[in-house]
Amino acid sequence: MKHFRKKKVSKATSYRMSRITGKDTNPERYVRSILHKNGFRFSLHKKDLPGKPDIVLKKYKIVINVNGCFWHHHNCGSYKIPKNNRKFWLNKFKKNKKRDRINSLKLKKTGWKVLKIWECQLTTKHLNKLQKKLLIN
Repeated sequence: MKHFRKKKVSKATSYRMSRITGKDTNPERYVRSILHKNGFRFSLHKKDLPGKPDIVLKKYKIVINVNGCFWHHHNCGSYKIPKNNRKFWLNKFKKNKKRDRINSLKLKKTGWKVLKIWECQLTTKHLNKLQKKLLIN
């Protein structure tokens, strides 16, 4: 059996990582404000649905996941894979993507429409496209 030494992590990195939350992020709040301004009412992080989607529009049977480009390994190029512990990060991204796929499939099988919004789409450049995506038919 191999023994692995823990890599030393700087205090700054440790502090940064401790500040990361999985809920109520700025991108999520931004999407929620657009929905709310357009008269939509929703629930947040429903535990009874696969993956606890960020936003649930029960009336329309739609869930919205607001994904961070870094954590969900988006192809937009607006992030960099950390140089330290690269193997760990690549494995983590792979697991995150697999989990997202499985949860989306489970939701679709039970009749939910799944919308995915990427953090990089929340810029003024993409605002019109995003609003059209959110203004549900």
